[in-house]
Amino acid sequence: MAKYLELRRHTDDDDDALSAEGVREALEIGAGLEGNYELLVSTGAQRATQTLACFVAALGQKVPGGVVVEEGLRSQIEDRWKAAYREAGSGELDALRSADPELVEQDSATLGSALRRVLDRLPEGGRALVVGHSPTNEAAVVGLTGEVVAPMSKGGGVLVVEENERFRVEPLQGEIA
Repeated sequence: MAKYLELRRHTDDDDDALSAEGVREALEIGAGLEGNYELLVSTGAQRATQTLACFVAALGQKVPGGVVVEEGLRSQIEDRWKAAYREAGSGELDALRSADPELVEQDSATLGSALRRVLDRLPEGGRALVVGHSPTNEAAVVGLTGEVVAPMSKGGGVLVVEENERFRVEPLQGEIA
């Protein structure tokens, strides 16, 4: 059996709340989600929680495990990520690694541990929907799986599948262009 972690970036925001466009986008994406989630997870940031709420409202399914906040998925050093982004000129992890290798290595491990905690909450065959941020979503994937993924567009994401103590990462459909 496997466990499934659908990790998405929040939609368009205006500071920490979704913009009207972000709400529209999240509702549109939510209507097309696969569903059957065991658990919903937010980083605790308003824009992530609001995106998750719109996804679920449009999906219209019950979620046995409800909604939880995994604060470990929100970097405690966001300003350092922003500085690395400015220096790198890109949100790609390899570029960020060139700008601040210690940041990417250490925070990826911390963020990956938080994703591990989410997976540990799932039963075999269970699926979680997690909404977070970029580039910390990508760093969490590296920290958990060792696999580098492309920067996530708003509403976009990846599916992390754990099966027999191995991971595979797949792109998700449903982002807004």
